[in-house]
This record gives sequence, structure tokens and C-alpha cells, in this order.
Amino acid sequence: MTDSGNDSHSAHIHIVPIRVYLMVYVALLVLLVLTVGAAYLPGHHTMLNNIIALTIAIVKAVLVVLYFMHVRYGTRLTWVWASAGFFWLIIMFILTLGDYFTRHWIPMFGWEQP
Repeated sequence: MTDSGNDSHSAHIHIVPIRVYLMVYVALLVLLVLTVGAAYLPGHHTMLNNIIALTIAIVKAVLVVLYFMHVRYGTRLTWVWASAGFFWLIIMFILTLGDYFTRHWIPMFGWEQP
């Protein structure tokens, strides 16, 4: 019989200090304010506003996945599955945008420009 403490399949426990959670929470609040601020940028730079907002959203999502979902301290298998989820999300975005950008190719009767 083996000692359960030396078993290679024993649970990986990592205690995260509350200070780390509070720092991530404050970072998420700051990023929230930046997102709202990006929506109110003056001028006709809507493409730039969208890029800024999406970049901030990606940073917020990564913080949530790493710290609140405990991927940061997870095993390699946890990292593989988290990465697979993001890869699948990218595939879904590509398929959706492929449909969106090609809608004007199909002529739709009744939608003609005057």
C-alpha cells in the first residue's frame, strides 16, 4: 500500500490569499471603468473604440479564468482544457463573422436601395 500523500493522483491543493482575489477584483473594476470610458471617446473612431473595448474584455476574461476559475494554479490538463475552450470560442467567432461578412453576397428581393 502506498501513502496517500505520495500518490501521484492526489488532489492538488493551492491556497490563494484573499489579497490576490482583492487585487484581481480591483483590476476588474478599473478595467470596467476603462471599458465605459472607451465607449465615450470623442470623434468618429468607432472601430478604434471597438478594438479598445474588445482588448479590455479579453484581459478581463483572462483574469477571471486564471484566478476565479483557478486555472492559474491548475495542472497541465486544466490548462489544456481551458485553452481548448478559448480555441473553440475563436472557431465560433470565425464562423459567425464569416456569415456576417458574406451576407451582402446574396441578393434579397425587397431590400433594394432606392
